[in-house]
Amino acid sequence: MLNSPNLDLLRAAAHRITDSNGSLDPLIHLAGDARVVLLGEASHGTHEFYSTRAEITKRLIAEKGFQAVAVEADWPDAERVNRFVRARNNDSTASGALSGFTRFPVWMWRNRDVERFVGWLRQYNDSRPKHAPQVGFYGLDLYSLYRSRDEVVHYLEKLDPEAARRARQRYSCFDHFGEDEQAYGYAASFDLSHSCREEVVGQLKDLQQQAFEYLHRDGRIAEDDFFSAEQNARLVRNAEEYYRGMFHGRVNTWNLRDGHMAETLHALAAHLDTRFGRSNIVVWAHNSHLGNARATDRRKYGEWNLGQLVRERYAQSVLVGFTTYTGTVMAASDWGGLHEIKRVRPALAGSYEALFHQIEIPRFLATFAGDEKLSAEFREERLERAIGVIYRPETERLSHYFHTRIADQFDAILHFDETTAIDPLPHAEEEQTSEVPETYPVGV
Repeated sequence: MLNSPNLDLLRAAAHRITDSNGSLDPLIHLAGDARVVLLGEASHGTHEFYSTRAEITKRLIAEKGFQAVAVEADWPDAERVNRFVRARNNDSTASGALSGFTRFPVWMWRNRDVERFVGWLRQYNDSRPKHAPQVGFYGLDLYSLYRSRDEVVHYLEKLDPEAARRARQRYSCFDHFGEDEQAYGYAASFDLSHSCREEVVGQLKDLQQQAFEYLHRDGRIAEDDFFSAEQNARLVRNAEEYYRGMFHGRVNTWNLRDGHMAETLHALAAHLDTRFGRSNIVVWAHNSHLGNARATDRRKYGEWNLGQLVRERYAQSVLVGFTTYTGTVMAASDWGGLHEIKRVRPALAGSYEALFHQIEIPRFLATFAGDEKLSAEFREERLERAIGVIYRPETERLSHYFHTRIADQFDAILHFDETTAIDPLPHAEEEQTSEVPETYPVGV
């Protein structure tokens, strides 16, 4: 039987979140000189999570000098936004820059909260001195195998037609599968003669070997363009392994995906270090990716995640989780299905969300880092809810809960007792694919 923590202690330690930015001061102070600040979410469709992450991120950029935002999105889709916020493409609006997000679930990034933040980021960069470094927006995920393949070829066509020809020849290995990643993974996992592994590894090495030549053509712009092409080539390599591994179990693909996100984050930090001397990055992703996996029951199955890998690499990192008790959420019932506003059931008894509900503070911030007395009260393993792009209330306990020690999982949590669904941008047409990720059915 679970012991009841000292809720009076939590109530006394809780900082009420209001419309005033000052209510977030303890978290900004906690971030301090952190190299990486990871801001989570308990669902991919909750307005309060997105809007609050945006406000925290604005302050980290404006007050603490953070230089990049890295999100749980594919590299080429986020790169279009990155070019917009740095005035390097023809998009005239934030909405236009976000229109590159066309795959399910489009509402995850094409929504009003992200639109407002991207617009703010463009204005912030525009207000900077002419030669001052600008803040960028980057993607960490690996689903865009075919899109990234095309981006590599497009980059080489402008610089080295012969290298582009070699890239097209290597990547043509995927053409037999009609841009169906799952079909490729199925064939390659059971018959290595269908595998494109050698081709994608060879292409990444070829690109890296030409780095010196490509990087000495157009100064800083050349560096950024090469880095983006290299990331796309790395994504193709890792995505090939990911889709090939889909048919060998969840742990394998989960670790490959979060390993890729960590690899991309490390590469981004190294790239930005050359410009800033020491870069500081804000990460946006789901709690399940950003909370330290060592504190969750997934460690029993050999899973790790981005938060764990970041904590192991960067001592100066801050992991922040977001929770809710009830409300509404934007989600689908099935992968590839239509999104809709769904009612979030009140949290299960025995969960951390149910405990937070009991202190009767509508919105609050609690910091465990540096408060050993509070942390000790919240180290008992309890349920925590995770809603991804799919929400199935009828199977909520099985589909959306896991066990964790929340004070070891996060350095701080922000709890919103009742939340509302995000507002998707209009006319967001989704490309339906047969891809079913390893995160099915919850899609985190």
